[in-house]
Amino acid sequence: MEARDATAGAFVGTDREKKSAKKDAAPKAVTPQTKSRMEKIFGFKKEDLCCWESLVALLNRPTDPASLGIFRCLFGLLMAIDVTQERGLSHLDYKYLDGAPVCRFPLFNFLEPLPLDWMYLVYLVMFLGALGIMLGCFYRLSCLMFISTYWYIFFLDKTAWNNHSYLYGLIGFQLAIMDGNRYWSVDGLRKPSIRNAHVPLWNYTLLRTQIFIVYFIAGVKKLDADWVEGYSMSYLAHHWLFDPFKVILPVELISLLVVHGGGLVLDLTAGYLLFFDATRPVVFFFVSYFHCMNSQLFSIGMFSYTMLATSPLFCYADWPRRFFARFPSFLKGVLPLTSAEIQPSTSCLYPEIRNSSECRETQNLAKPSKLRFKHKLGAVFTILYIAEQFFMPYSHFITKGYNNWTNGLYGYSWDMMVHSRSHQHVKITYKDGKTGEIGYLNPGVFTQSRRWKDHGDMLKQYATCLSGLLPHYNISHPEIYFDIWVSINERFQQRIFDPRVDIVKAEWSPFKTNPWLMPLLVDLSPWRTKFQEIEGNLDNQTEIVFIADFPGLQLENFVSKDLGNTSIHVLQGQVNVEIVDEKKNSTLQPGDQIQVPAGAYHKVYTVSESPSCYMYVYVNTTETVLLQNFTKLQELQERIRNGTETEPLPPELQPLMAADDDKEAEVNATDPVVQLFLKRQRRMKEVKKRREAGVLERLGRFAVKKYYTIRRGFLMTAIAIRNLVFGLPPVEQLRREVAFANMKEPEAEANPDETLRNEVGHAEL
Repeated sequence: MEARDATAGAFVGTDREKKSAKKDAAPKAVTPQTKSRMEKIFGFKKEDLCCWESLVALLNRPTDPASLGIFRCLFGLLMAIDVTQERGLSHLDYKYLDGAPVCRFPLFNFLEPLPLDWMYLVYLVMFLGALGIMLGCFYRLSCLMFISTYWYIFFLDKTAWNNHSYLYGLIGFQLAIMDGNRYWSVDGLRKPSIRNAHVPLWNYTLLRTQIFIVYFIAGVKKLDADWVEGYSMSYLAHHWLFDPFKVILPVELISLLVVHGGGLVLDLTAGYLLFFDATRPVVFFFVSYFHCMNSQLFSIGMFSYTMLATSPLFCYADWPRRFFARFPSFLKGVLPLTSAEIQPSTSCLYPEIRNSSECRETQNLAKPSKLRFKHKLGAVFTILYIAEQFFMPYSHFITKGYNNWTNGLYGYSWDMMVHSRSHQHVKITYKDGKTGEIGYLNPGVFTQSRRWKDHGDMLKQYATCLSGLLPHYNISHPEIYFDIWVSINERFQQRIFDPRVDIVKAEWSPFKTNPWLMPLLVDLSPWRTKFQEIEGNLDNQTEIVFIADFPGLQLENFVSKDLGNTSIHVLQGQVNVEIVDEKKNSTLQPGDQIQVPAGAYHKVYTVSESPSCYMYVYVNTTETVLLQNFTKLQELQERIRNGTETEPLPPELQPLMAADDDKEAEVNATDPVVQLFLKRQRRMKEVKKRREAGVLERLGRFAVKKYYTIRRGFLMTAIAIRNLVFGLPPVEQLRREVAFANMKEPEAEANPDETLRNEVGHAEL
């Protein structure tokens, strides 16, 4: 029998050990040793921690490779899928836009993407590496192929950073230095000497501690006041997944108790409770339910499934043997090994047999081994790595330049979903350094990302890139100014960066505080309770935006013609409102309000010594009229169908007599409102049909969509590899090949839900 795995990475219980001892013990000659309470709970003795040699021996204790092998296989499979999905193989040509003027955001400015065909090769190497990890085939080489290309792509684009992408890279690195190919691997078939061989305990310690950190630090970060008070993810309570809770709780309490309270408690406790036999089954259920919900709530790729795959790591390391032993014997040829005969490994440290009670337990182990340098190295690395992972989420006092309203770049702090943002207004102003000419750029020009709006380091990179591109458009030595308004966790919309600073010339250092970052007005956070009261008194057609601004600054705003009823109400401070076309100025105190004209510019100056707070209240009159017309057309259509409409219809209304799915009537409609109404009706019917579809139909639709997505990635990769090997073909042939790769499923079209929202959505201020 193998020695039980303990931790620094895994607490173990005693029930199975007692049963095992009872089974293996000689009925007369052997009396099992009495274990201390600490050993029963944690799986190791106090003496194992008393000196350095004992700790090294503990971390290099021989452990069953089965659980690690199964996790390796699952992780490789999920990463192979991830390459085609979140990493972007299926839309690589759109992501990198080979040859186009694009602003990028690498961690290090010297990093640049390779030409497009070579980027496809990079992704192919990463995919083959993930596949090799899954199969345990040329394991070290596969791990190197995966992590080298993965971290290159990761560092190439900070805008794609998130916590789970960072976690994938960490796990890939850990697997590269572990003996993950000792169980259920192709390498085991190639090299019988490593097949079903022990692995040192620190292999499990690293992975278990890493997952513990993900849970626990995420819970600690959720102790933030915004999360505890229910402001971070309040919108989630409206999702259909929480409908069962709505039977007994109002939406407000679901948000506070279930979404925020439940998430906080689970993250703080799951990492601990997974270690113990008594609590593990219950926590298994809750973390599985939690990750399955997250897979539906968020677009987070393979993260939920990866976390599900990590949960069995906290079980006894031999669980796959017991699990697969239940399968029929004729499947043993393709299933993992179930034999308890485990080979010794030089990676492990085998203890001396001190008494007969250990004889049976160690009969399959190697002879006692000496403490070697690699055993010490494994222990040192384990301790340093764990310390580094606990330190990294709190290292922001070093990299001050990356701190904004939240600390550091999003992706390595485990502050998952703690902060939600909304952007109301983004303006980019350029000034020609020679002529003084002032102009404006579309937000996001020359880039596909939106993350630069929240991070000073990315804003600096974006401004530097724009200053290099604008001279090609006859703008010399440009100065670039950004006016970005952000609300974080339902606070006031406010400026995040100083709009008076030329970001091209502005100083920025990764180790110094950003001088042009505007402070978050946390003193105004209590206003959020008042926001809820105000919004609760509005009708369905009225919208509201809450604004806070700093003394001496102004907001220049244009009100769309669709917003025919817009007014400004002052909540705090003093402002001066200038109607530009009318050359009219009005000073407003708290409680005052003023109507601002639609289709015109106005400016709001903060003239008080403290920040001003005010709100825009507006009605989209165009949308209101359109919805009223839709209601009338709906009533008329119902009267036509039930035969109660006796008046003859004018020609422009006759298409209403057609069926909902009659596209010809939609095309033949001469009145644009009628045409839009029929289009809306048809799409509403399609949305309803999709939402009411059965499980099999949904799975089929999902499978078809994924098939064509993955198909495109591999076909485009094949085209790129052919180009590298044989050179570019004629343009017409290349056009046909790309068109074939772009082929979509029959009757594919834009998401009906998204299209419908776009048709009836309201314009922003």
